[in-house]
Amino acid sequence: MNIFELLNELGIKFELLEHEAVYTVEESRRLKIFEKLNGQACKNLFLRNKRGEFFLLTLPADKRADLKLVAKLLNLPRLSFASEEELEKILGLHTGAVTPLGIINDTNKKVRLIIDAELQGKNLLLHPNTNTATISLAFEDLIKMILHTKHEYLFVTLT
Repeated sequence: MNIFELLNELGIKFELLEHEAVYTVEESRRLKIFEKLNGQACKNLFLRNKRGEFFLLTLPADKRADLKLVAKLLNLPRLSFASEEELEKILGLHTGAVTPLGIINDTNKKVRLIIDAELQGKNLLLHPNTNTATISLAFEDLIKMILHTKHEYLFVTLT
């Protein structure tokens, strides 16, 4: 099932903007993607620890991702970036398209989501499993999708 089919099945409303491929938040800003959609721009990082556990961190695009702080807050061993091969194998995504919506491809439930608490109650700007589009959807609808896929998620407060 693709992400749009799942969102429609769950009754999740979203706004879609198709654009040229972007690989970084800076490229998205250059194309003024964040100005064309209503919502909080997000950055998403696919991470792992020494125990081979995988995490997807979602936070506001303008916030620094302090991986040491995230690991400390969650009492985890040191976090580092997962490989591109792991990203493709587990989430079916490629670099530049990392998104919490990719969990629809994680049928083995290997990934836990870590979400910055600052995003609660906002519309989120996320890639719909491709970096040639961005969608805006409500935070509550992201949680609805996460619960539907039966993935674990945690909130952190990053300063």
